[in-house]
Amino acid sequence: MNYPKAPSPQTLQFYSTASYRCSYLPEQQARSLVAAPAHLINDTVYSKLVQQGFRRSGTFTYRPYCDQCRACLPLRCDTLHFQPDRTQRRVKKRHGDLIVQDLPLHWNAEHYELYRRYQASRHPGAGMDEDDQSQYAQFLLASHVTSRLLEFREPDGTLKIVAVIDVLQDGLSAVYTFFDPDDTGSLGTYAVLWQLDYCRQQSLPWLYLGYWIEESRKMAYKTRFRPYQLLMKGRWEWLA
Repeated sequence: MNYPKAPSPQTLQFYSTASYRCSYLPEQQARSLVAAPAHLINDTVYSKLVQQGFRRSGTFTYRPYCDQCRACLPLRCDTLHFQPDRTQRRVKKRHGDLIVQDLPLHWNAEHYELYRRYQASRHPGAGMDEDDQSQYAQFLLASHVTSRLLEFREPDGTLKIVAVIDVLQDGLSAVYTFFDPDDTGSLGTYAVLWQLDYCRQQSLPWLYLGYWIEESRKMAYKTRFRPYQLLMKGRWEWLA
């Protein structure tokens, strides 16, 4: 088994998980490569790992390591050259009055209730719609790196979007976003557009959007934020 080179003088170990059913391609069995120990993964190390295709879920830093399948491709958007298309401009205009607060990770019952509604509507039967408060906190509120919670509210205080992001040396990593499932105004797209704008304001060149799978309709939105790169065979390649 070939492990990636440790990204810092600190010693990391990499181990593969047992096989499990893929949540994106149900006919496939998946594995993950996990970096450990978690407490050695600081901001600098984590930034280098993300550049190598890793992601974070709670305190676990991982990347796909499947036996037969190579469908998951890390995707990052070029924030400095991104230009919204006509549809994206309409989304920005529609939700431009949302008030955004940049907060530390923390428990909020209102966030959790929105998360439950979102999962029940968008991902029923996938397991996450049954997450209790502890599972929610372990997934989104546990982190060993610099992570922030973005809260989007209407002027009257109505909560519309919650997004968790990781702050990297070269950009942001979009960890997870959930939003009001009854709103048909492309709130998920707006959250990505806001993060792209923030990166550009901070002169951060990349917004990492996680994995893209060509066969997954749920991931098709990621390639609408152009230009972007995919990590293919260990190299970031321009695809659009």
